[in-house]
Amino acid sequence: MKISDIIRKKKRPFCSVVIVAAGSSTRMGEDKLMLELCGVPVLARSILAFDACEFVDEIVIVTQSEKIVDIAHLCEKYGAKKVTKIVVGGDTRAVSALAGLSEINPDARLAAIHDGARPLVSQEIIKNTIHQAALNKAAAPGVKLKDTVKRIENGMVADTPDRESLVAIQTPQVFWQELIKGALTNAVEKNLTITDDCSAVEAMGIPVYVTEGSYDNLKITTPEDVAAAEWIIRSRKI
Repeated sequence: MKISDIIRKKKRPFCSVVIVAAGSSTRMGEDKLMLELCGVPVLARSILAFDACEFVDEIVIVTQSEKIVDIAHLCEKYGAKKVTKIVVGGDTRAVSALAGLSEINPDARLAAIHDGARPLVSQEIIKNTIHQAALNKAAAPGVKLKDTVKRIENGMVADTPDRESLVAIQTPQVFWQELIKGALTNAVEKNLTITDDCSAVEAMGIPVYVTEGSYDNLKITTPEDVAAAEWIIRSRKI
């Protein structure tokens, strides 16, 4: 039975999505979210993926103050119907995510947080992660590592972690709304160093269920990623 069929048999939980688009694009050298992938901006592709999902009820976008008008025009141009607010983020990922969460529907049972620079997320990943979060409080997609990972100290290899026990975590990361709000508030108040939203939940001792991600769900960070993403898009159209 498909996940969508399982959800339909029960009352589907209200799910809000926060798309974080407040980064500085330092490694790209220009605003990567407005770069076009086969004619469509990176951020537009990210927004439209969630706008098309039947499990998603609203979208809140977090960005820099000077980009609010441009993103509003982007949503209008591409017909994103579920975007309810565009808000200003903060200096860190945690502060930005929390800013978006503070503006979602208070009745939302689930809150998904997605990196605006992951434009190729599939409907399957979105739905599966939302479903597992509804059951397990917290869920995120992950993929097995392709390369051997080394831990280094002072420029030298210290040890080699077991690759079979490691995954690369992607977004969307989905949580019960009260859980992620409390976890990120805790992280901000304690000035915890976190690299993703799951880290805030883990810091509270709460496990995160790992769903199946995809190597196609890449994050646009460098010019090489743009070329790879366009190749994936063209392959999907074949």
